[in-house]
Amino acid sequence: MRENIVELQYGGKQIYLVKTAHVSKTSVEDVRACVEEVDPDSICIELDEQRYQKLKDPEAWRETDIVKVIKEKQVGYLMVNLILSSFQRRMAKSLDSKTGGEMIEGIKLSEEKKKNLVLADRPIKTTFARIWAKLGTNEKVKLLTAIIGSIFDDEEISEEDLAKLKEADALEAAMLEISKEFPTVKQVLVDERDQYLAQKIKTAPGNKVVAIIGAAHAAGIERNLQKSVDIKELETVEKKKGIGSFIKYLIPLAIILLIVITIFNNRDLGLSQIRSWILWNGTLSALGVALALGHPLSILTAFVMSPITSLNPLLAAGWFAGLVEAYLRKPKVKDFEDLGEDTANFKGFWKNRVTRTLMVVIFANLFSSIGTFISGIDVVRKFIESL
Repeated sequence: MRENIVELQYGGKQIYLVKTAHVSKTSVEDVRACVEEVDPDSICIELDEQRYQKLKDPEAWRETDIVKVIKEKQVGYLMVNLILSSFQRRMAKSLDSKTGGEMIEGIKLSEEKKKNLVLADRPIKTTFARIWAKLGTNEKVKLLTAIIGSIFDDEEISEEDLAKLKEADALEAAMLEISKEFPTVKQVLVDERDQYLAQKIKTAPGNKVVAIIGAAHAAGIERNLQKSVDIKELETVEKKKGIGSFIKYLIPLAIILLIVITIFNNRDLGLSQIRSWILWNGTLSALGVALALGHPLSILTAFVMSPITSLNPLLAAGWFAGLVEAYLRKPKVKDFEDLGEDTANFKGFWKNRVTRTLMVVIFANLFSSIGTFISGIDVVRKFIESL
C-alpha cells in the first residue's frame, strides 16, 4: 500500500483514505492504485453535488444566468468560488496537471468497475454561508482582504512543496496557522467538514470503502471516525438572534428619526443632513461602480439607488447597478469560456464581463456601506448641533 493511503477500521468495515493534493499528478496515480488493489464496494469523493456536476460538465459555466445570480444574492458566493478556482488552476498549471484530477479518476473508476459513488462533502454553499454567519465585521473585512490579495499571488508551487503538504505534521502546523489568523474559518472549513466527511465515509454502502480526500482532512477524519456526527446540524446555517438581528433595522430608523427631529429644530441643518446622506451614499457607491469599470448608466443607478437602499435593509444598491450592468453589457458565451484564463490574472477580472458585473455589485455595496457610515456620523453631528 502506498504511503499516502491510510487503512482504518470501523465496525466490520475496512476504510482506505487516499490522501491527495487536488492539483498533483501523483494523487491520480494513488487513487487508481488503491482502487485496483482494494476492489472496494464504494468510492467516496470529497465533492458535493454542485462541484460533482461542475467536474462532469466543465462547460456548464456557459449556461450561468448572471441576472439570476444577482437576484438570488449569490454574487459573493460566485466571486469567492471563482477566485478559489483560479488559485487551484494556477497551481495545476504550474505543475502541468489537472485541477481535481484525482476526483475525476475516482468518478471514472466507479463507472468502469460499477462501484457505488458517494459524494461525501457538505454542500459548498452551506460551508460558505456558515462561515459568513459566524464571522464578525472585522473578521469579514480581514478575510475579504486576504481573498482579494490572493488574486495578486502568482507564486509557483513545486511537487516537493505538495509532497510536504501531505505530511501530517506539516498539515497540523498549517491548520494551526489558519486557526490563529481565522479561527472561525478553520472551524467551519476544516473541522466541521472533517466530521461531515467521516460520517459520510463510515456510512457508505459495503464493507470496503475507498475515500479520496484532501490530505488536510485525513487526521480529522481519523479522529472523528468513531464519533457520532449530526449531519443535519452541520447543514444548518445559523441565524443571528437577539438584538443583533434588529440592528440592521434600527440604524436606518434612527437615521430617519434624527433627520426629522433636526428639521423641526433647524430646517437648514435638517436639509443639510439630507444632502449629506444623498451625496456621501450616492457618490461613493457610484465611485465603486466606476472602479469596477461599470457602464455609465450603472454608475448613475448606484448614485440614485444608494441613498434609498441604505435606509432599507432588504435592498442593496449593488443589486440594481449589477442588473443594469448585466442588461447593458450582457456576458457572452466567450466570457464564460474565458473565465478560467481571465480569472488567472488581476486584469482579467475587469476584462471579463461576468466578473466585471460581479464586481459592480460588490463594489457598489461596499462603497455604499462606507458612505452610510460617513454620512451617518454627519447626521448625528448635525442633530447634536441643532439641540
